[in-house]
This record gives sequence, C-alpha cells and structure tokens, in this order.
Amino acid sequence: ILCLAAAAAALDFRYHHTEELEQYLRGVHAAHPSLTHLHSIGRSVEGRDLWVLVLGRFPTHHKIGIPEFKYVANMHGDETVGREILLHLIDFLVSSYGRDPVITRLLNNTRIHIMPTMNPDGFEATKVPDCYYTRGRYNRNGEDLNRNFPDAFENNSASIQPETRAVMDWIKNETFVLSANLHGGALVASYTFDNGNPVTGSLKGYSRSPDDDVFIHLAKTYSSNHASMHKGTGCDSRQTFPEGITNGYSWYQLEGGMQDYNYVWGQCFEITLELSCCKYPPADQLEKFWRDNKVALIEYIKQVHLGVKGQVTDKNGNPIPNAIVEAKGRAHVCPYRTNEQGEYFLLLLPGTYVINATVPGFKSMLKTVEIPDNTGNFSALKQDFSFPEVSDQIRSRVVSCPKTPLYQELARASAAVKPTIHILVLMTTMLVIFK
Repeated sequence: ILCLAAAAAALDFRYHHTEELEQYLRGVHAAHPSLTHLHSIGRSVEGRDLWVLVLGRFPTHHKIGIPEFKYVANMHGDETVGREILLHLIDFLVSSYGRDPVITRLLNNTRIHIMPTMNPDGFEATKVPDCYYTRGRYNRNGEDLNRNFPDAFENNSASIQPETRAVMDWIKNETFVLSANLHGGALVASYTFDNGNPVTGSLKGYSRSPDDDVFIHLAKTYSSNHASMHKGTGCDSRQTFPEGITNGYSWYQLEGGMQDYNYVWGQCFEITLELSCCKYPPADQLEKFWRDNKVALIEYIKQVHLGVKGQVTDKNGNPIPNAIVEAKGRAHVCPYRTNEQGEYFLLLLPGTYVINATVPGFKSMLKTVEIPDNTGNFSALKQDFSFPEVSDQIRSRVVSCPKTPLYQELARASAAVKPTIHILVLMTTMLVIFK
C-alpha cells in the first residue's frame, strides 16, 4: 500500500502507459479510500481493463439528491492529451479536498466518475506519435469507437465493440446527468447533435436539440474558462469557431457518436472537447495543457447543478421509477424518466419553467418553478412530486427506449419544432416506408 501511495504522489508530466496508469489509480485509491472508488467497467478487445475512478463523499454508490458526473478520455487511442490531464485532475481533486473549500463542497455534493482511457489498446498501438493520424485511433478490431453507438437518426450498421458495450452498460447502470468526452486534433467545444435530418434543421447546416440553449451554455462554460479556446481561432486559417464552440453537425456530420447517445438514451448531457491541435503532442507540452484546462475542467463539473431535481413518490412516500418528468416545451423523443429511487435531474438555464410529471395511466402533474443559478451553491433547485392516487404496484412497470432511429418523429415530441416542419416529417416517413 505504501508503494502504491508513493506512486500516486509521484505523478509527473509524461505519458503513462497501461501498467503505470493502473498503478497510479490504485495508488490514489489506497491513499484516499474513503474519497475514491476504483473499478473496471469492462475490458478492451485485448483484455485491458477500462478503469474508472469515482470521487466524492459517497464514492461507492449513488446517493439520493447527489448528481452523477463523468469525464471520458482517449476514446481515440492516438488522441492523448485528455488521458493525461484527467490523471492530473484526479491528483488535484484528492489533494485539494479538505483544504480548498470550493473543491471540498464540489466533492461533497457531486459524484465524479473519471475514465482516463476508453481505448487502451489504441493508445498502446500508437508506437510513433503523430500530430495528425495513426492507426491507434481505432480499437484492436479497427473500429472507430466514436462511430460505434446506436444513432438516433439512421440505422448504424457498425458492430458494437466491447469498449462501446461497456460504456453503454455503464450509462444504463448510473444516473449520469452531465458528461464530457475529451478528444484532440482541434481546439473547440462541440455539442449535440452530431447527426441530424430536416426536422432538426440539417437543411440549414445546424442540428438543433430540444435543449440547444443548455448545450450552448455548457460549451461556452468550458471554452470561456479555457486559456485560449474562447478565442475561436482554431488550429489553422481554414477553421474558425466563434467563441470556441460549434454545433457538432455544423462542423461535420457524424453517425453513431457517443455524445448523441448519452443525450438521447442516457438522459445525460454530453459535449465533446477537442483540446489540442496536435493529437499526440510531445510530453514536454503536457504541463501547459494542464494549466490551460484546469479551471475549465472544474467549472464544467459545477454545471451538473444547473436546473431542477427531485423525487416522484406515491401516496405512501415510496419512489416511483420510470415516471416521465420533463420541462414543458422541450420533450425528448426518448422521454426522460425517473430512476429506481424515483429521482429526476433536468439541466435547465435560470428562468421560469413548467415541469410536467407523468405516471402512465394517471393524470399528469404540472408545477411552475423559478429556477435560479445554483451552480455556486452545488445544488439544483429541488422540486418533488407526490401522486396521491398511485400505489406502489406501479413500481413493477419497466420502460425502455428502443435502440432505433427516433428523430423522424421529433415534430410530435417537441414543442420546439415549428408546425411547418410536419410536411418534412411526413415526406421523411413516406421515404422510409417506400425504402
């Protein structure tokens, strides 16, 4: 244990291969057993563990009212900056807990999951680092993991990989509220949707989600707190990003991306952070990358406390799982539902909203809420719903959303879509039928 703790204390600015990364994570957990929980969510094609370190006051399990946050890096094995800065983020969090009041409150009120590498095989396969491209981008089966998830707009024919399946199960088993996916090769914060159709605005070169305002805020939160991302200059004269952000589809269309999957099927808002123009830069630049991203990484985590949260219960105070809870005017095609504890979390910007709670077979309950900016208080507004007509028999109902393209029906699901779009929806549906 002493050796592991010493290894944890000796984190330096260089690239850590699989054994060193595992040793470091084990050392952190050994040195901070009450603040951290280390586990593997699965294995890569070559059998390497997909390690996740969880940090918080209750690291081993979900606690009612405390939101779940995650960072995932190194999804493309040759995009390496995120992998290393997440190790330094871990080091910063555990060393600041109990000393820095902001970090202490953050960890006391947030359960933070950190996966330094989603593609360890690709990282180890990158023998000659390159700024632009290597075969290590892909997993051992030659698949791009950020094209490997179910897609909300079209059938994704890619075979689901072990790394992808592990993350999908992870998302299913946790109540993630907010996430970011760390990449390299550009300098920008990209947000949902990555794919689209005429219903979401693809004909105008922008694919808009029902929560577009929240996604823009999230992307700007990161870019504005980054040392240079907010300048929007990109990596060359051909590529500029105003304020350092972009809608994913506006940048380039992507099928089977992880951020869209999180949002549609995981009820988790995720953005993609491109952190370096060079995919695999020299190790002597890592310290600067950490300095450039340190504040942004922390400020982004705080956004998990935006909006409103609460529980839905029956007449006896028992939690009701699978109740639909959404803000009026921004319904999702895969309705956002309560977890096993009857909890919901909705990320919303400050303002007035009508929250609609629905238990199938019973009359919906509407409540108007005035949502403040509570990120500085590390707690979203609390609004519970109690259904006096509902007995605990409703708890046996299990609802899942199909893994098929869904967004051809966005017009009927979201009030954000204009009535004139219905013709486009009808045309799209007819084309699908004829095909």
